[in-house]
Amino acid sequence: MAEVVLYTDYFGLSERPFTLVPDPSLIYWSVQHKRAYSVLQYGLLSRAPVTLVSGEIGAGKTTLVQAVLREMDADLTIGLISNAQGGRGELLRWILNAFGVDTDDLPNEYVALFQRFQDFLLEQYTTGRRVVLIIDEAQNLSAEGLEEVRMLTNINSNKDELIQLVLVGQPELRDIIRGPNMRQLAQRISASYHLARLDRDGVGAYIAHRLRAVGGTGQEFAPDACDMIYDHTAGIPRLVNQLCDFSMLYAWNDEEKQITAPTVAAVLADGVFFGDTEMEPAP
Repeated sequence: MAEVVLYTDYFGLSERPFTLVPDPSLIYWSVQHKRAYSVLQYGLLSRAPVTLVSGEIGAGKTTLVQAVLREMDADLTIGLISNAQGGRGELLRWILNAFGVDTDDLPNEYVALFQRFQDFLLEQYTTGRRVVLIIDEAQNLSAEGLEEVRMLTNINSNKDELIQLVLVGQPELRDIIRGPNMRQLAQRISASYHLARLDRDGVGAYIAHRLRAVGGTGQEFAPDACDMIYDHTAGIPRLVNQLCDFSMLYAWNDEEKQITAPTVAAVLADGVFFGDTEMEPAP
């Protein structure tokens, strides 16, 4: 099926700048994103047992992780799981599947699964590869699940750890790990960073950056429009993308070459932007 062009040709853009799909090529390198990138890179290169990246929903955590992984050495074997749940043994099966390790011949028995995983790690180690497990939306894991994940970092060969963990999650993940029953996991975290929301100036710079990245001038949104977008998204990039996308659609429909505050107000008045109904007031 042919792709719907919508407003891209009208504004002279090569593609839509505000899609919701994580795209490392469009990442906006704010000061905090640069710092988060450095911390994540440091965690991987220094072989930190556990690296933690947290932030609001839609703050760009997953995009950031993808950007770092694109620049890493080819000797990494990477497994990614998202929204994994389940009791003891079920999580380990999720992890094995993430690395493409067959478990169909194994019973749902923790000892057998653990042995298969340990054999996999040793095999990777002997061939000179480093294993990195990334758990996205890690705040959804139970305390038992987080403890099971922590135990994996105890697998080692002489002085070398065989697996590194990258935990990615919402702000409550940090609160969970700081709990008294999570001390052993907290002590294994060697690198961490929390991505906060963009401030008012940051939202304007973010919008201009995304537009320039796809061939725009960066001036398609007037300053008053950027201010209104900040007020109704609280600086969360994913919500900024949603509201900007609809605003460009409305401007195209009304044959306007620049998005102004009245255009954004029309989007909000029509109720097509649902993010605004759940936002707390921006600071």
